[in-house]
Formats: sequence, structure tokens, C-alpha cells
Amino acid sequence: MEMTIDIPAEYMQAVCGQLDVYLKKVERTLRVSLIPRDDSMKLIGPEPMAKKAESVLKNLLELARRGNVITEQNVDYALSLSFEEKEDQILAIDRDIICRTIAGKPIKPKTLGQKQYVDAIREKMICFGLGPAGTGKTYLAMAMAIQAFKNNEVSRMILTRPAIEAGEKLGFLPGDLQSKIDPYLRPLYDALYQIMGAESYQHNYEKGLIEVAPLAYMRGRTLDNAYIILDEAQNTTPAQMKMFLTRIGFGSKVVITGDVTQKDLPAGTVSGLDVAMKVLKDVDDIAMIHLSNKDVVRHPLVQKIVEAYENYEKKEQYREKRDHSRRRQLQSRSPRSTERR
Repeated sequence: MEMTIDIPAEYMQAVCGQLDVYLKKVERTLRVSLIPRDDSMKLIGPEPMAKKAESVLKNLLELARRGNVITEQNVDYALSLSFEEKEDQILAIDRDIICRTIAGKPIKPKTLGQKQYVDAIREKMICFGLGPAGTGKTYLAMAMAIQAFKNNEVSRMILTRPAIEAGEKLGFLPGDLQSKIDPYLRPLYDALYQIMGAESYQHNYEKGLIEVAPLAYMRGRTLDNAYIILDEAQNTTPAQMKMFLTRIGFGSKVVITGDVTQKDLPAGTVSGLDVAMKVLKDVDDIAMIHLSNKDVVRHPLVQKIVEAYENYEKKEQYREKRDHSRRRQLQSRSPRSTERR
């Protein structure tokens, strides 16, 4: 099949990518040939693949027309949606602008999973965002919290996470208490500065309207009319998770984020997030959104790393189950063999 797609010259670079890197990716994935002209694209290939390529290119063109900077992640996701015959949904996702950064960059969901996550935060009082690194769990939750704070939907923001080292002991840190806990809360500060701006954050922080604190500081409090985010929830104990969930007061909204594959708890310690997922799965007004490696929006290599680790862990689990069943079979046979002797 041979067809021609109209692409204005001013958007050709955005759609094709530097040195036509996006075109080459579409050609390799869909096994078609793409030949750019002055203001059009010639497409040659088998009819089903040619139609997919046409849809992908038109969606990328529309994203560029809306002022988006086309990235490799956009191309990869448009291609993956084309195989699921959902390629048109990428434009529906793009319309949902949560807020803008201090530099004017729009913050919006980039995948269907992220769109579902944002919608669940809007609709439910408590939302669990579960998924691997790079899926935007914390960043989107922060954007939703800041927007609600700016719109006076809540009177304050409370951001917290467990203060646990990532697999290494740092010893005694110098400075006062705030200096000791700041390194653990740095990801939250980074998102605040990027979306709200350092000056606005500092002003609201001094007035007590924004609080960034370790989870241990939440005990004994009742948090009314607040937007509360618990980050890195996989590092909580069951007691800590129960303590946190029972702090919630009237007019508050809670987002809990975590990655069950990256726990820093001591060996043998049960994660509070794992327990909460089982205990609260059927409770009304609580949403549990599971993001996957398809929702990774960092560098495309991160998506491949996450996928590789998932495959490795599945193989290890299968191997452990197989070895365990073999040991049980041997144990069940040994008494019989001794009786025969």
C-alpha cells in the first residue's frame, strides 16, 4: 500500500526527530518505508501496518500542533497504543492539563495508566498509586496537591515519607534535626520547587501552610482540610501505615505512592503497603491504581530496565517454587524408602 500524509514543513522536524530518528523507529517497528518530502510524507508498506503508521504520524503531528515537544517516549507510546488499536486515545490524554510549572510547562498525564491515576485522585478520598520507578506517581500527586492548594480546595499541604536509607547505613548526619531529615525528603522538595517555585514554597512554608516531614511526625495528629501525600509507602511497617491512615480528618484528600519491588525495610519485615493493599481493597472511596512499565515516562532505557527486572524476578519466583516442590517430593518419598528397607 502506498499513501501520502500531509505534514506542514514547520512540524516536519518535530514529527521526524533529529536526524529522522523517530521515523526510523516507526519504520523498524511497523516495517514500513517513510519518505519525507517538503510538506508531506510518502508511506509504503503492507496495508495493516501502513494504516497504523499513518495513525501514529497523524497523532504525533497533532501533538506538535498543540505545542508539545515530541519526545522518544511519545513515539514509543504511540506505537504501543497502535498495536492495541487505541492510538487515538493519546490525544484525549493530552487534553488533561493539571497545572503548569513555574516555567510555564504544562503538567499532564502522558499514558492511559497515568490518566486513570489522575482521575482516581480527583474522584476518591484516598488513592493508592502503585508502580515501578519513573511512572510519575509522586510528581502527578504533587501537581494535583499544588493545584488544589492554589484553588483553595484545601487549606494546607502535608508531604511525608519514611526516613529509611536505601540499602546502606549513613551513620550520624551533621546539623540540626531539619538538616538530618532533609536528604530523605529531597524528591518532594524537587517537585515543589519545579511546580510552585522556591520563593512561593518558602513563603507558604513559613506560614505553616506547607509541611514536609518524616512519617514519624504524624503520630497523634488529626489532619483536617489538608492534601496529604505519603511517598515511598512500601517502606512503612503495618503499624505505621495504620497510624497514617487513621490521621485523616474531614475535608482531606490522601494520595499514597509506592513501588512494592523496591523495599528498603530490614529483611523479614512486612511492608505496610502490602498489608494495606489486602485489607483495604474492597473499601469504598479508596482507589488502588496499578501502573506498569508501559507508564514509565523517564528515559526509554528506564522502561527497558524495569521490564528486564520484572522478567528476572518472575523467573526467580518460578525457580524457587519449582525447587520447593522438588524438596517436598523428596521429603515425602524418603519415609517410604526407609520402610521398604
